[in-house]
Amino acid sequence: MKFEVIAASRDVQGTGASRRLRRTGKVPAIVYGANQEPKAIELDHNAMYYALQAEAFHASILDLVVDGKSEKALLRSAQYHPWKQQILHIDFQRVDPTQKIHIKVPFHFINGDVAPGVKTGGGTVAHVATDADVSCLPSQLPEFITVDLKDLQAGQSIHLSDIALPEGLEFVTLKHGDNATVVSIIAPKGGSAE
Repeated sequence: MKFEVIAASRDVQGTGASRRLRRTGKVPAIVYGANQEPKAIELDHNAMYYALQAEAFHASILDLVVDGKSEKALLRSAQYHPWKQQILHIDFQRVDPTQKIHIKVPFHFINGDVAPGVKTGGGTVAHVATDADVSCLPSQLPEFITVDLKDLQAGQSIHLSDIALPEGLEFVTLKHGDNATVVSIIAPKGGSAE
């Protein structure tokens, strides 16, 4: 999925300037990385608020258009007001197409309702992780990673090493020796009801 973010550069910085910017319906932001100077930018609040609701927006290479000039970037963080539905600040990181990136990608679980551990074993699916840190080139970044539960029995788990990844993609924690559990089926307690 392609996302385009329209921004304008901003010269005035600081707490007061950011507060005045937010009152006009804008969000202060910064874009950094790719061996370039960080650049302070401003975005339309409502457009960003609704874009941030999309799961794919968080794990996609974005087309960031600043003053008419387009560059590739990743969403790195978004800070929100504690109780208002308001974005306070956003960080973007420029992407170099030749360097690997490190980002969290969500899991999509399929066939949980037809897994033998649930359908015949009466177990419950327990999602231990909803996303994972991956490393890949920007062109190989997926929107999500599919985890198929169709063969999972009660009491069994799927670990990071059990998930087939597209070429060029690797789990960061697995590379460091941590084969974390992603999902398991918990067997029912006690005997079956009469």
